[in-house]
Amino acid sequence: MRAIAIEKPNQMTLVDVPKPTIGPYDALVKTEVNFICNATDRKLVDGHFPGIGPEGYPMLVGHENSGIVEEVGAKAASFKPGDRVIGGLIWELDAPYKFGWGGASDYVVARDHLAMVAGGVADEAHGWSDLYQIMKKVPRDIQPDAAGLLCTWREVYAAFTDFNLKPEYRILVFGAGPVGLSFIAFAKNKGFTFVACVEPQRDKHALAKRLGADAVYVPDQDFVREFEKDAGEKADAVIDAVGNTAITNASLPLLKLGASMCVYGVIADAAMVVDKGKGPLNFNLLVHQWPTRTLEAAAQEPLIEWIRTGKLKAEDFVTGRFPVADFEKAFAASRAPGAIKTMIVFN
Repeated sequence: MRAIAIEKPNQMTLVDVPKPTIGPYDALVKTEVNFICNATDRKLVDGHFPGIGPEGYPMLVGHENSGIVEEVGAKAASFKPGDRVIGGLIWELDAPYKFGWGGASDYVVARDHLAMVAGGVADEAHGWSDLYQIMKKVPRDIQPDAAGLLCTWREVYAAFTDFNLKPEYRILVFGAGPVGLSFIAFAKNKGFTFVACVEPQRDKHALAKRLGADAVYVPDQDFVREFEKDAGEKADAVIDAVGNTAITNASLPLLKLGASMCVYGVIADAAMVVDKGKGPLNFNLLVHQWPTRTLEAAAQEPLIEWIRTGKLKAEDFVTGRFPVADFEKAFAASRAPGAIKTMIVFN
């Protein structure tokens, strides 16, 4: 089967690898689409993902996918042939390829977390991983593009709880990429009092406003003063949807006493230097580099309801669609200034 591999940093190929085999709790899933993760996948391509050095290559990549179940193991109770499933990966890899999630492949494996719990084998000794909690069935009326986007949307939705964000808050989101736009759309769907955004690319401003931003600023603008004027007071929370310490420090003056600086995403640097003197005497620094899986799994149902009612639309996020043969063009397109989410089509 076809799979997208990173042979070494900045060198990608489409390789032929064996179709994965399934165990008793597994489902074999034929991939429909895989989205490029602007954070994880691109850091892996560039060779900058924390904790993965040269010994981690070559690897198979991808983790934001949707597909259809073709076969199930004897103990897999949550899946059946014909189901649409998201979050499948490839665990067993033949040399020389190593684990980079492997979701950008013709076939992936989804493992039945609930069946493993029921069978008393949801533990490390039996090879259980918290990732199995987010390998979930999606109703067939949810189309492949929206289903694949749930992999991003669930993480962001779950972060509202991790960051303790409340509807009465006035918030500023720094960045109008897929994560930042998701924070904006979800905050407005949840009825937040005031939602603003800072985004350097002006061509993204209209989309941010369409998804619910009450105001959009550029970084070289005095966005601290403008936010206070527009919101009527300082921010209850600032969300750095980029994961950049410079952004964190630039935004600290906007926080009210006791407010939260929320940093989302894998941070490449080993240390963060926070200029605490720029903020109020008391503030919270919350760093979210990895999803809380239980919250991520629980986020799926409310998000599906938003999709069904038109409050959340895939077309607002998908800016590129490429057949798998054109994966290099897809990765290049994902780096374009106006790109949000880039989709690779397998079937």
